Parts: sequence; C-alpha cells; structure tokens
Amino acid sequence: MSWRGRAKEAVARRAVDELVRDGMVVGLGSGSTAALAVRRLGERVREEGLDILCVPTSYQIALLATEVGLKLTSLNEHPEPDIAIDGADQVDEELNLIKGGGAALTLEKIVDSAARRLAIIVDESKLASRLGENGLPVPIEVLPAALRVVLKRLEGLGATDVRVREAGKGKVGPVVTDNGNLMVDAYFGPISNPGGLEASIKALPGVIEVGLFVGMTDVLYVGARDGSVRKLSSR
Repeated sequence: MSWRGRAKEAVARRAVDELVRDGMVVGLGSGSTAALAVRRLGERVREEGLDILCVPTSYQIALLATEVGLKLTSLNEHPEPDIAIDGADQVDEELNLIKGGGAALTLEKIVDSAARRLAIIVDESKLASRLGENGLPVPIEVLPAALRVVLKRLEGLGATDVRVREAGKGKVGPVVTDNGNLMVDAYFGPISNPGGLEASIKALPGVIEVGLFVGMTDVLYVGARDGSVRKLSSR
C-alpha cells in the first residue's frame, strides 16, 4: 500500500473513533477517503453495537453503507446531523476546501452545512497555501440546458480554461451527476478570495452548486507520510 493509502486509513480511523458516539446521526461524505470512514463505522457497529443513523451524500456511499451494515436516514427525517465526515480535493491554510472530484458536491455541501460539526479527513498531499494551486480546477454542477451559457460566463469571471467533465472508462460522454446534471471544471489558478468567487459563480443562472466550501470546516485530520495524524480545529 502507498503512503497515501496508509494515511487515508489512519485519518479515517482516528476521526471515526474520536468523533462518533452511540445514538448519533452521521453525515457520510463521498470519495475514497470517506469510503474508508464508512468501512470503519461499519466495523464499530459490528464490534461495539453502536446504534447510529447515517445520511449518505451519493449512491456510491449509500450502497457501501448498506453493504457494511449501517442504517440510513435522510435530512428530511434528521435535518441536523450531529456530525458529517467528508474528504476534500484541496484544503487551504484557512481550512477552506475544493470538493467535487467525485461529482457529489451538491449533496455533500447540503449535508456538510446541515451538520452541527464538519470533520474533513485528508492526506497531506491535499494541503495548499491557496485553493486552486497546482492546476486544480473548481468543480461546478450545471443544469444541462444552461451549459453553454454557464461556460461562457465562467470565462467572464476569469476562468482561463473551462471544460465539461468527461466520463472515464466504461461510459461514453460527459459525467452525469446523481441529480441528473453535468459537471464542469473551471480553472482559475490560485484563488485569492474563495468566498467571493463562490458567490459569483453561484449567482450564475443554471449553476446548481460550486465545489468551494468556504468557512465550513470545524476540524481537519491530516495524515502524513510518516504515518502520523495531526488534528487542526477552526473553532
């Protein structure tokens, strides 16, 4: 296993073990690191008999959660989860995030913002001084009927390159989200004002959600190459 794989397992285990208690409602993020947290939750339910309910943020995570024995609920039934545990594509020095590499950003943002606390789990390769460094784009979920309009207006906001995300092996054509929309990746370079950019993009008609999660993180767990895990809190 690579150092990143070991780091992901370490942060997932520590966050789940420190933060999740019997009787909680837990928001489950999507992606590879969040999936490890889901597997650890399943282990604790089997070993300790924890009685918890989980709110998934994608079909991927809902299927995995049921596979490992977790009970699912929804925000309509529990509109304020006790905690959400999620990954990120990039984290800046103020614990702002870029998310959406797995195309589940809309429900992730809804669940993460609804939770009383948001815990983010990453390996140290995801850290950056400013969001958008190292050529990372901002993912944006877009209504299909508005695609061309949104692409043009993103360029007007300063995006140097805007691309409709293409599906990988096994599917022809663009990525279609769980909500039936399209994913756009907009390249802005290092972002000096993530909150301002988020607001400007969200104001575009046809944009469903933006993969900039600003001021939402309560606690960050970072896995390092040497196997250690450090914990940072914003509040």
